[in-house]
Amino acid sequence: MATMRFNLSIMKTLHLKKRGCFLLKLLCLVVLVLIFCEFLIYYVVIFQCHWPEVKIEAHRGSKQSSTSVVKAMFLSDTHLLGEIKGHWLDKLRREWQMERAFQTALSLLQPDIVFILGDVFDEGKWSSSQAWADDVRRFQKMFWHPVHIDLMVVVGNHDIGFHYEMTTYKLKRFAKVFNFTAGKLVSRKGVNFVMVNSVALEGDGCTICSRAEAKLIKLSQKLNCSQQQEQHHSNKRCSDVEQLPASEPILLQHYPLYRRNDAECTGEDSALPEEKKIPFKEKYDVLSKEASQKLLWWFHPRLILSGHTHSACEVLHKGKIPEISVPSFSWRNRNNPSFIMGSITPTDFSLHKCFLPLESTVVTIYCTAGALLVVLILAYLQLLNPPFYFAQHLIRKHKAV
Repeated sequence: MATMRFNLSIMKTLHLKKRGCFLLKLLCLVVLVLIFCEFLIYYVVIFQCHWPEVKIEAHRGSKQSSTSVVKAMFLSDTHLLGEIKGHWLDKLRREWQMERAFQTALSLLQPDIVFILGDVFDEGKWSSSQAWADDVRRFQKMFWHPVHIDLMVVVGNHDIGFHYEMTTYKLKRFAKVFNFTAGKLVSRKGVNFVMVNSVALEGDGCTICSRAEAKLIKLSQKLNCSQQQEQHHSNKRCSDVEQLPASEPILLQHYPLYRRNDAECTGEDSALPEEKKIPFKEKYDVLSKEASQKLLWWFHPRLILSGHTHSACEVLHKGKIPEISVPSFSWRNRNNPSFIMGSITPTDFSLHKCFLPLESTVVTIYCTAGALLVVLILAYLQLLNPPFYFAQHLIRKHKAV
């Protein structure tokens, strides 16, 4: 009797050990899938991105080093969800995705400067003071960056509202966080970036619009005077103007310059075929023809980068000035978010698009892992039908061992 009890006890212990071992293996599988989908996949994908090569040469005889290249990263339309329309689970998922993608990109690529081209927030146009403070706190956590990397943010219509919703109060609270209102010029290694409040380019003479235009005209004068002084042209109007690098600027804004639609846009992240021929509305989807012509006339940019449409596009203005529409950085808006990497010198630039992990790929991995878990559990419990005898055989073989 004692021997029988002892044998039963040993069998029970062995059974519990086998069950524990099986559960431990299932847990390891779950943890490995989670680690890969929530951490490692960003490294695997972004590691394949690289800074494009750019021709390096001395800039018009200046004393600046010929090896100076600005590594700039451009992303747009993060649309951090607010308290009104944002479900907590959607917030948690999307913000985790963007935080991991951004932090991984910083650690692997080490840019000199990062530009976000507007619509940082989804509800900035109507959020309360408390909701705004909470959104800003979450943004600063997600897009934390070391001090040697600059982060510059352009204002978008969801940050302060469309023209009819825009107020001085909303603009000031945005400026308090991001130090940007009407226009701003950022120079790095002889490269000029002009940041534009395109929401204020309505052209109706409103106070905010008038101030924005005045600011941009002043920046235009500084750039033109610097280029004239570089070319040894004397101009009395430029005698008291701060001299800037003489390179042609790169224009950064939220709204794209005027174009009829996205019919000419190509690429896997361009708009859907049924959307490409839908006419754009001036001052809503794109800037007006008048505002677009003013910006081109004031700054004579060599490159324009914009956001707002959530889809990619590349167009030429006046047959020579490229404009790149940067897609949304949020998986809530796209299955294939991306950002632009630019290697820029005072005389040249080269761009490369870095795609982030496809959400469909992550979903497929989770579904496949979930199906595998179900099969393994059913096989362990010997509840599978004849087509799954092979899996049962594997489990039984494991037990026998």
